[in-house]
Amino acid sequence: MQNKTFVAVAVGLGLIGLSACGSTDAKSSGDSKTVTLVSHDSWAVSKNVLADFEKQSGYKVRVLKDGDAGQAVNKAILTKDNPQGDVFFGVDNTLLSRALDNGLFQPYRAKGADRILPQYRVDQDKHRVTPIDTGDICVNYDKAYFSKHKLTPPQSFADLAKPAYKNLLVTENAATSSPGLGFLLGSAGRFGDTGWQGYWKKLKANGVKVVDGWEQAYYQEFSGSSEGKKAGGDRPLVVSYASSPPAEVIYAKKRPSTAPTGVSYGTCFRQTEYAGLLSNAKNTKGGKAFLDFLLTKEFQEDMPLNMFVYPVREAAQVPPEFVKYGPQAKNPETMAPGKIAANRDQWVKSWTSLVLK
Repeated sequence: MQNKTFVAVAVGLGLIGLSACGSTDAKSSGDSKTVTLVSHDSWAVSKNVLADFEKQSGYKVRVLKDGDAGQAVNKAILTKDNPQGDVFFGVDNTLLSRALDNGLFQPYRAKGADRILPQYRVDQDKHRVTPIDTGDICVNYDKAYFSKHKLTPPQSFADLAKPAYKNLLVTENAATSSPGLGFLLGSAGRFGDTGWQGYWKKLKANGVKVVDGWEQAYYQEFSGSSEGKKAGGDRPLVVSYASSPPAEVIYAKKRPSTAPTGVSYGTCFRQTEYAGLLSNAKNTKGGKAFLDFLLTKEFQEDMPLNMFVYPVREAAQVPPEFVKYGPQAKNPETMAPGKIAANRDQWVKSWTSLVLK
C-alpha cells in the first residue's frame, strides 16, 4: 500500500536512520518559514501539489522519513520532548493508542475535518489526530498459479487453513510489521478474542511462512508480483493490500488488460492512517497549515497514485484503476481503537509464542 505497496510499507527490524528530502535546505523546524514533516518511508506526494501548498501558504516543506510505520512511531515517542519536526504522518489504527497514550500529539482540529467521512473519525473530544487515508490489508493471490493448478483461490480466513492451500501463504511478522499486525487483528476480529489462537495453530500446521516485513514477503516470496517473479518467489498467497493489484497494472512496463494478482476479499482488515501536530513542535502555525493541506481535495485526490491508499474526505475521487482493479472491501474486519489498545501487546506476545517458537 502506498508506496505502501510500492515504496515499502513493510515494518522491518531495527531503526533506520533519518533521511531528509523536500524542497528546502533549511536545517531546523525552528525556521518559521519551514514546516517539517516526520513520516514513514511510504510518504509521497506529487511535486506540483506540494508546490501549490508552499506557494499558497508561504511555507517550505522539509520531510524526514524515519523507516517503516512502527519504527517511525516508536522513534517519535522517544523524541517527543524534542521532536524531529512539527507534524507526524503515518500512525495507523493498529498503533494509534500507543501514540496517544504517550502524549505524542497536541490538540488541533484541522480545517476540513467536517468533510471527513464519519466512519474514520476518532478522538473527537480532543482532536489530537486527523484521519488522512484508509486501505485494506488483504491476502493477494497469483492468478497464474491458481489457473495453472486449476485451484480456486481462497475466499476467506478459514479457507487459508484448508489442505488445498498448504505451504502457499506468506505473511509478515505481527510483532514487527504493520500489515502483519493488521492480519492478526483481522483474524481476531473474525474468530474472536480466544478463537484466533486455534486458527493460527491451523495456519502453522498448514505451512504458513512468516517473514520480517512486507517488502520481503511481497518482493521476494510472492510469485505473483513482478519483483517476486524475478526473485523466484514460490508463494502464490501473500498478506498485502487491496490496492496492490492496481499497482501491478500501473507500474507494469506494458500495461496488462487485467491485473496479474487478485484479492481474497474475505481476508481483509480495514486500516486507517492519521497525522497530528507533534507535542513541543517548534513551528505550530506551520504544522497546522500543513494538516489543513492534508485534508484538501487536491491532496486527497493526489494520494491514491502516490501512496496507493484511499482518501477519507467525502466526494474525493479515486483513479479508475482503483475502481477496476482494487476496490475497497465491502465487509472488511474492523476493530475499535480501544479494543486494539487493550489487547494488542498481549495478542502479539501470544502470537509470537504460538507461531514463531
